[in-house]
Amino acid sequence: MAEEREEIICDCQEIHEDLLKIVNETMPDEEELYDLADLFKVFADSTRIRILFVLFESEVCVCDLAKVLNMTQSAVSHQLRILKQNKLVKARRDGKSIFYSLADDHVRTIISMGREHILE
Repeated sequence: MAEEREEIICDCQEIHEDLLKIVNETMPDEEELYDLADLFKVFADSTRIRILFVLFESEVCVCDLAKVLNMTQSAVSHQLRILKQNKLVKARRDGKSIFYSLADDHVRTIISMGREHILE
């Protein structure tokens, strides 16, 4: 069954130049908007969100993450690579082990605000 879409039309014939000027002056450039969209795409995977929630609690190695998430170390490593490339997690080597943690408090804030929003 096709979903009906309501077309939104503005009946107002007046252009609000003062508002448009403010928007045009504060709108980030296209590259920054694309980068922001790419960052939010990283959060679109529930496995990566689960990893971030584990890292809320403690710095952990891949084997611990794999165990707690009931995943293979290879699958966890793949997701950690994406999170690290996007500067959401950081790694620390201790001997042969690598321990992962949240990159900074911004990551915690993004997740917390997202949860707060969906729970309203």
